[in-house]
Amino acid sequence: MKTTINDNQMIITDEKGNEKVMNILFTYENEERGKSYVFLFSEDDEDNVMAFSYNEESKSLEEIEDDDEYEEVEEVFNAFNEGPKIIEAKK
Repeated sequence: MKTTINDNQMIITDEKGNEKVMNILFTYENEERGKSYVFLFSEDDEDNVMAFSYNEESKSLEEIEDDDEYEEVEEVFNAFNEGPKIIEAKK
């Protein structure tokens, strides 16, 4: 999937040319893997957060298919959700 980034949003263009605007929740890099990751959600469905590997050179998103990589991304997301700002907002 090709992407365009504007502020805290990413416009995703699928193989059929359809565009969807997604909000960027947060990003992180794993230096060991040499990869960047982005967590996205749609304003239509804020509870559904999706994570992708992001290739800066080609401006494309790649699905995470490796189990170990997916577990790591899930751990990062869980840690993000348990951060002090999120815990205070939940009270």
